[in-house]
Amino acid sequence: MSQPSPTHPADRAPASPDAASSEADPPFGPDLSIGAGAPTPYEDYVRASVLTHLQQLHSDDPGEMVFLVTTQVMELWFTALVHEWHTAAEALRRDDLPVAMDALRRSTWELEALNAAWKPLARLTPAQFNAYRDALGEGSGFQSAMYRRMEFLLGEKSASMLVPHRGSPQDHAALEKALHEPSLYDEVLGLLARRGHPVPQDVLRRDPTRRHEADPAVEEVWAAVFAGPQDSELVRLGELLTDVAELVWRWRNDHLVATRRAMGAKMGTGGSAGVAWLEKRARKNVFPELWTARSHV
Repeated sequence: MSQPSPTHPADRAPASPDAASSEADPPFGPDLSIGAGAPTPYEDYVRASVLTHLQQLHSDDPGEMVFLVTTQVMELWFTALVHEWHTAAEALRRDDLPVAMDALRRSTWELEALNAAWKPLARLTPAQFNAYRDALGEGSGFQSAMYRRMEFLLGEKSASMLVPHRGSPQDHAALEKALHEPSLYDEVLGLLARRGHPVPQDVLRRDPTRRHEADPAVEEVWAAVFAGPQDSELVRLGELLTDVAELVWRWRNDHLVATRRAMGAKMGTGGSAGVAWLEKRARKNVFPELWTARSHV
């Protein structure tokens, strides 16, 4: 009996591309069944639907949306920075420099992102800003509780800054706690003292509710650190803190420039002096001895 002749490859019916792919390749596409009938795991974690429905516009001007979103994004970055600097302060208190420096390093990237958030607002003309300025009413950035916590961690303490938050018990309590706690810079100076550097006792025992003021003896300590071995942990810590201080200074200056372009020298929202207030803030450096010590190295 004759055997059937083998079929030539060219005569075979082509396999379905979809069938071949489903059999041979791993499933690269998303599982579309996830979340069916319930919120997706992404929504449960990120709460995107909450974030994207927080924009309650108060004017008909189309530019108000970007102003509101940008301000809300800044609040989220403030929250991240408070977390990082609080983490760094706690790590410094227990002499864990690697954890502290990791948190400080992350905070520099977060500060860069925060500062970049000014870009959508930095070219507003006075007419564009005035189109929705009335929607702010008495609202002003200096009323931000999270920004105030950020400033307190930097050593910019002032009990008077709790006053605007008396109507919000949760915010007021968090700020009062932060006011009485050592700042990030206080923890840095404590670490320097434990490492054998002559930080004065009156600096170490100062009232934590008061703003840190530059001290010549602390300046000498930093000058000695910066003049020492350049691969030391303390030099790297000092440089990271200087990165933070520089980016905070840039934030204040970007705020000043954006405000000056949008409203000139007019009175600011919330009763502040506007540009004059921001100019005063922009002249101040956080961690001041880190800057002045460089003249003595």
